[in-house]
Amino acid sequence: QVYLAESGGGLVQAGDSVRLSCAISGRTANLYAVGWFRQVSGKERDFVAATTWVTDATYYADFVKGRFAISLDNTKNTLSLQMNSLKSEDAATYYCAAAANTEGYDYWGQGTQVTVSP
Repeated sequence: QVYLAESGGGLVQAGDSVRLSCAISGRTANLYAVGWFRQVSGKERDFVAATTWVTDATYYADFVKGRFAISLDNTKNTLSLQMNSLKSEDAATYYCAAAANTEGYDYWGQGTQVTVSP
């Protein structure tokens, strides 16, 4: 079992930056990747960014390229998402997720809300 706990959301203004964190614990030794997703109420959950557990390769959704940066600290205990130049359409609940293999994400945090005011 892998446990994920997000923090760092809140109310920000358009153009501002915010950093989300995800505390990772449990049986993480064989994880394939960790990442961030976001969801607006009533809509599907969208992929935002991910990084592979061993090789640190990073992947981004087109709508955040150049604005968001995902990182995993050296201890592999904290996954971060630096979000810059925020837009109103970035407002969502952001979820941290972990994948045990290439077939999909198996573990999810409870989410942290990001609200972007005009």
